[in-house]
Amino acid sequence: MERLKICMVSDFFHPGLGGVEMHIYQLSECLIQRGHKVIVLTHKRGQRQGVRYMRNGLKVYYLPFLPFHDNCTLPTFLSFFPLIRKVLLREAVDIVHGHQATSNLAHECILHARTMGYHTIYTDHSLFGFADAACIHVNKLLKFFLTNVEHCVCVSHTNRENLVLRAALNPINVSVIPNAVDTRRFQPDASQRSKKPWVTVVVVSRLTYRKGVNLLVGAVPEICRRHQHVRWLIGGSGPKQLLLDEMIERENLHDRVELLGAVPHEDVRKVLVRGHIFLNTSLTEAFCIAIVEAAACGLMVVSTNVGGVPEVLPPHMTKLAAPRVDAVVEALEDALLSLPPPEAAQSVHEEVEKMYSWQDVAERTERVYREVVLKPSIPLRERFLRFLRVGPVSGKLFILLVALDTLLCWFLDWWQPREEVEMAWDSPAWRPFEAVQANGFLD
Repeated sequence: MERLKICMVSDFFHPGLGGVEMHIYQLSECLIQRGHKVIVLTHKRGQRQGVRYMRNGLKVYYLPFLPFHDNCTLPTFLSFFPLIRKVLLREAVDIVHGHQATSNLAHECILHARTMGYHTIYTDHSLFGFADAACIHVNKLLKFFLTNVEHCVCVSHTNRENLVLRAALNPINVSVIPNAVDTRRFQPDASQRSKKPWVTVVVVSRLTYRKGVNLLVGAVPEICRRHQHVRWLIGGSGPKQLLLDEMIERENLHDRVELLGAVPHEDVRKVLVRGHIFLNTSLTEAFCIAIVEAAACGLMVVSTNVGGVPEVLPPHMTKLAAPRVDAVVEALEDALLSLPPPEAAQSVHEEVEKMYSWQDVAERTERVYREVVLKPSIPLRERFLRFLRVGPVSGKLFILLVALDTLLCWFLDWWQPREEVEMAWDSPAWRPFEAVQANGFLD
């Protein structure tokens, strides 16, 4: 089939750590293995700027845009256009694929790409509310930017319902493609667990309010009081770490709770295999890759029953609890009483391997790409009219913004015609190691 050229865009990418970052990297790698060309656009991080190449030929543009808040670039709407235009033309992309609602770079790149006539797709990774001021602002902007998108992808059915309501989308244009996990990297190893009677509860998470650190701080001392044989292994860093430090000092739990600090993703498996139970106390989750990684390592999962979490794992692998301290404690006690034998870890791993595969995610995403590239382009007048649905006042403001974006595109096409832009060198399509070796390219 025809090779596609795909541009992934987000403010969240390596060396940052998180579900969005891993999703983009793993999906890009699998799409390259399927014969497509993939590049990633993100902003610079410290000394990491310019063009970098990652494994299997993944090309990353660390653009010279400064992060403004929470690793997101400052919204400018038009000033990024000249550089983004040159990158898209140099790479001759077919599809621009933006990720995450809070990524300003993704939304602006989608806006400019649509103005230039490229096909656009957006993947949503988070749930947002409808009542507080911040969510209302994000939802209004999302409604505007997604008017430029031909198809949306969500990581769970709960996420899909949330996005359709927030952005007033036609559900037929929104697909559900879950996250996955590289089960080759997350293998169980029961020999690393603490010996009886000790039971280790593992937590690996960003220590923020959204991840439910307040619930964790309440549950840890209560479980330690009721069960003298339980130890805790907590990995992660964030603004709420001080609460954990204070709890350990106040309850004198230095010998029962081990704080690991930030854990690089390549070391997460080493932490997980030391535990019997994995605890997730998030207050909101669209999918939660962490619990899939934990289950792949053979751990019993205890999680708050929020967002898309109930969709992720079957009941025999996870215990769900309401986002309250007493409910989390009760679910942990239930898990302590029903721990599977160590030899069951491998069968759980094999079950997770069948359920979640990045190759399957890449195949389903490619199917969406194939459908989108067949869609005809819409005339400029119809594109303007679509923005009226955003709101009686804001819609007209957004029409003005898109008109300015179109005029700037015309000016740039006159100033530097597209045919004068130097094309980038394309690395050879990915081939399996065995094929490369068979052709004599490796000794």
